[in-house]
Amino acid sequence: MNEGMELRPDAAPLRVLIVDDEPPARAKLRRLLSSQPGIDLLAEEAGDAEQALQLVHSHRPDALFLDIQMPGQSGLELALALPEDTLCVFCTAFDQHAVRAFDLHAVDYLLKPFTPERLAESVQRLRQRRTALAPKPAETQRQGWLSALQQIQPVPGHWLVPQRGGGLFKLPLAEIEWVAAADNYIELHAPPACHLDRCTLADFLAHASVQGRFVRVHRSHAINPAHVQGLSALPRGEAEVQMRSGARLRVSRSHRAQLG
Repeated sequence: MNEGMELRPDAAPLRVLIVDDEPPARAKLRRLLSSQPGIDLLAEEAGDAEQALQLVHSHRPDALFLDIQMPGQSGLELALALPEDTLCVFCTAFDQHAVRAFDLHAVDYLLKPFTPERLAESVQRLRQRRTALAPKPAETQRQGWLSALQQIQPVPGHWLVPQRGGGLFKLPLAEIEWVAAADNYIELHAPPACHLDRCTLADFLAHASVQGRFVRVHRSHAINPAHVQGLSALPRGEAEVQMRSGARLRVSRSHRAQLG
């Protein structure tokens, strides 16, 4: 038990729903959770976010153990749609970059493949969070999930960008014509729209979901080759590329070979 955390007596079993799109993963998690005292596993399980929401609204579990990367909505997106008092532990096979994001934003997670001992630690933290007299505010928890979601970018074929009113917008990578550096931000140009995200151009291009989709043609911008309409030679070995929207971008001499 964490020192300094005041608890109230609460011996009620923790009602848990398992959410994972892979049946073997659900079976393993059920087997391991069944050995934990004070756990009341729902008989039904969910294989995707839509099914999970239906079960949450009909059974109101105390907590979810949910996979992050699932078809359709990711586990983090699902968490943002849950009732505020629902606790979550995210099961992930992501790399250490993702784990650092979870640690930074105080998100509970289990790194696959996990051990019974590590699972027991997560269960204990869930109990402490449920019985704490001063639980983490729902908005603080939500912001942690949003920040981790944006940093990990778990949605295949999309880039999650912040919206003005809060939350994240799922921008298809295929719709982005070019990406421009703007200090510690990037401008994601999907004409006629332009989205701003706090990320460097180098980090964007190095992300696993982006690699191979964009070509850096200048120190300040990268293009999506699928949107290129033409290429014109310029003096001193440079060039200018014309995009489908009509935008014209400089191609530096050092990056000219990237376009063939």
